[in-house]
Amino acid sequence: MMSDEKRASGQGDSLSPDEFRRYGHEVVDWLADYLSGQREYPVLPNRQPGDLMDALPAHGPAEGEGMDAILKDFREQIVPALTHWNHPRFFAYFAVSASAAGILGEMLTAGINANGMIWQSNPAATELEMTTLGWLREWCGLPDTFFGEIFDTASVSTLHALIAARERIAPETREEGAPRGLVSYASEYAHSSVEKAAMTLGIGRNHHRNIPVDAEFRMRTDLLESQIEEDRRQGYTPFCVTATIGTTSVTSVDPVAEIAAVCGRHGVWLHVDAAYAGPLAICPELRHYFDGWERADSIVLNPHKWMFTPIDLSVFYIRHPEILRKALSLAPAYLRTAEHPRAVNLMDYGVPLGRRFRSLKLWFVMRSFGRAKMEENLRGHIRMAQELAARIAAHPRFEVTAPTPFSTICFRLRADEATNARLLAEVNTGGTLYLSQTRLGDLYTLRLAIGNVFTTQADMDLAWETIQREAEKL
Repeated sequence: MMSDEKRASGQGDSLSPDEFRRYGHEVVDWLADYLSGQREYPVLPNRQPGDLMDALPAHGPAEGEGMDAILKDFREQIVPALTHWNHPRFFAYFAVSASAAGILGEMLTAGINANGMIWQSNPAATELEMTTLGWLREWCGLPDTFFGEIFDTASVSTLHALIAARERIAPETREEGAPRGLVSYASEYAHSSVEKAAMTLGIGRNHHRNIPVDAEFRMRTDLLESQIEEDRRQGYTPFCVTATIGTTSVTSVDPVAEIAAVCGRHGVWLHVDAAYAGPLAICPELRHYFDGWERADSIVLNPHKWMFTPIDLSVFYIRHPEILRKALSLAPAYLRTAEHPRAVNLMDYGVPLGRRFRSLKLWFVMRSFGRAKMEENLRGHIRMAQELAARIAAHPRFEVTAPTPFSTICFRLRADEATNARLLAEVNTGGTLYLSQTRLGDLYTLRLAIGNVFTTQADMDLAWETIQREAEKL
């Protein structure tokens, strides 16, 4: 209990250890009920912009409030305004889920509250990160020449890929700034983070090339090579190509082995964005989708997308970490420690100085599921997606608009764009499920992505029934 002296001086935590234990149990009980009862919630909240802000006080409290009141407001004010990403019928964007094991790891991370910027500041965080990413690298069949580290999202991982690529071709950048005329490349269906990384690094959107795709939405390597050659003739310096395994809109797979050959011929860095599909490399029968990625200079994959790990956790692998260290290492006096061959200071390999103990939750997930159960879940999601895609394709009023290699289905009603947009709005407003949309060329398309550890065939059946029912109303 808090001492009278601390209470009198205003020092100490707002909760005593006994209060923390009591409310901690209450929060865990609520989370357990939430995980088992998520289907009782609408996936999307029935709220208008500003509703929650209007319901909350405009000013923070001058005096501390009781945890009973805080938790009551959480249940009554916050939860009704949530979009439930952990819902089994959240099918928008790329479906994600936080497994129970991952949540427990996240809770401990918050409680420990350690910063792993250098080895000495948290040896456990540094060494567990290297160990866990070694396990994942082995599961995915990647060579042990890849150095792994964890960032928050794939956008930040891809930014570091372009930093390393720039450092290799223009090492003067660290002291003098980036030279003009560097050019990056990606498929026109690559994630926007690639172009945003070029913007962030001062490369500029006008020096980023979106390469056209073939009929299956894969980057055309012939056009990539001709564009690189043309840029060289124009006096530009090609420095990075991003190939995608599982593009955001349609989950298409770029021909990575062919792209690697192009990059090799022209001395260009190859980054592979496998943020969504990367975990599938765990399954031996799916490894052919990843042919050539072992030749990449860097790779990103996101366990928070499809390995049931609470957001955020993005894994970045790089073949030549010393290049990234040369670009980013900057140690002020207060962070310098005695060097040791096994003491890795991860701050030297990234822009962020502060580093959460993210590897702990991934370690919990990988140990709790094991490779066998992880594979079983991933295969189940692909099976459910392909079965639904077949049902959609067989329906006279619907069409599948792209191949379904993984767990994301692109489809539409055989109607105009306005009608499909109305269908999406009606489905989402109902709260039974949540879909997103994209555009394939000029074609407005609906997307349904499966990736939640709690999704069952019954959820898929209900989703398809709901979509058909709303289409009939139109």
